[in-house]
Amino acid sequence: MAKTVDTMTSKKTFTDYLRLWFKWVLDPLGRLFLRLGLTPNMVTMLGLAGNTAGAYFLARGDLLTGGILIAVMTPIDALDGTMARLRGEASDWGAYVDSVSDRYSELIIYGGLMYHFLSVGDVTGGMLAFGAAAGSVLVSYVKARAEGLGYEARVGLLTRAERYLVLAPALVFNLIYVGLGILAVFANLTALQRIWHVRRLVHERMKRKN
Repeated sequence: MAKTVDTMTSKKTFTDYLRLWFKWVLDPLGRLFLRLGLTPNMVTMLGLAGNTAGAYFLARGDLLTGGILIAVMTPIDALDGTMARLRGEASDWGAYVDSVSDRYSELIIYGGLMYHFLSVGDVTGGMLAFGAAAGSVLVSYVKARAEGLGYEARVGLLTRAERYLVLAPALVFNLIYVGLGILAVFANLTALQRIWHVRRLVHERMKRKN
């Protein structure tokens, strides 16, 4: 039996707003990719491959090239969903593949950074990269676990779009310690925000039952 998602308010995330603001760009690009014979899942895999290539350059210490690749690949994250909508073929499987590939993309990027920092003996950089990776995983896990129990948890300061908007410029402009520090702190704070949000929802549901 499908669970009913319990919400306090119907809020759009920053990612949702970005999709709306850039719809005039995403829709024509999505139609172009469809005409070229690409499918939404193929574009999802293209984004994963591009971020993996970026992580390779990060592991080698070429933060500029890696950052540029990651910045270029970031809009691909929105294109697969746009293409599925344009084809009228949005599906649970496509959403599942997109979500899983997103998690792999982020972890591969942070893995590349950790490899670079540890290979040059930079323990501080490695710990910052680990903190950012842990926060990004927990943000997603808390949301997925809440939804599995029938609650919505789309709130928070640093969702996926914001994390990329911090990470890519930090790499390109050689501000990686600043960027990773922001991610390590605020991604974990976002996870805590979501935990607190779900706690309130649980108590609200219990009060209604009583």
